[in-house]
Amino acid sequence: MLNEIDLSRADLNLLVLFETVYEERHIGRAAERLHVTASAVSHGVGRLRRLLNDPLFLKAPKGVVPTARAVQLAGPIAEVLARVRAVIATVEPFDPARSTRRFTIGAPDGASAVFLPPLLAALRRSAAGIDIGVRQLLPVAGESAPERAWRSAWADLDGRVMDLAVVPSDDIPLRFTRRSLYVEDFVLAMRAGHPYASEPSWDRYCEAQHLVVSLGGDPRGFVDEALAQQGRLRRVALTVPNFMFALAVAAETDLICAVPRHFAAAHAARFGLVAVEPLMPLGRSTINLVLPEVALMDAGVAWLVALLEQVGRPAPAQ
Repeated sequence: MLNEIDLSRADLNLLVLFETVYEERHIGRAAERLHVTASAVSHGVGRLRRLLNDPLFLKAPKGVVPTARAVQLAGPIAEVLARVRAVIATVEPFDPARSTRRFTIGAPDGASAVFLPPLLAALRRSAAGIDIGVRQLLPVAGESAPERAWRSAWADLDGRVMDLAVVPSDDIPLRFTRRSLYVEDFVLAMRAGHPYASEPSWDRYCEAQHLVVSLGGDPRGFVDEALAQQGRLRRVALTVPNFMFALAVAAETDLICAVPRHFAAAHAARFGLVAVEPLMPLGRSTINLVLPEVALMDAGVAWLVALLEQVGRPAPAQ
């Protein structure tokens, strides 16, 4: 016979507090979000520690870090709160025109720079009070397995650090639901008038200096893997941490950079850049919108997913 758990000690607000501290990793910022004092948050964390018999959050130089037990609890607590919010939402349906919610979307900048302009335009028209936060996502350095390459994104979704993710991968863990937005491949971006653009060839390509987008500064990327299959090498003269910075640098130099096709179609012209077809395919990937199935019980999240499916699919890039 199961022991009866004393739920009188379990205040639902403590679960909301847990979720907020887990997402913010900072007592003060959690207090600001909850509109209470930092002392009240600290007191609540103390109650949680006694209730769950674990320290849960440990002090760190820039805030707090969750214990292993807190990480384990984050998913189940997020699911409980999602179900409670779904029940409450039935009392007063989500109205985007009146809502002042903030949603967090994780994505690589090559994808966020494609879907954000039409998303923001749609919000201005019909949901002006809604705010969006974007988290930069990049694959784990040195990880070749697609599912594991984005494991930090899966962990952030599990921990409710973000509401949904947009990732260039079809290898999505089964615990998530996904919606395909568009298919992406790569083109070569370079300044208008670049010598390579008028006379592309393998020799001229390998003789040119190249720019690689790499968060950690690793100069070897997927293009180098493709070149190696042809028995060729190139010189990577510079690495930068994101694609938008890459466009700014390429505009002022003779560096060549492989960038997502739809990203180039949306932003290359304003930097005075041209997009040139690569001499060989540089890979294709489906850009998927990913989130926990339970998150769709939140009417606001479900609305945002539907809106992204509507406006986040770019016109075919040339």
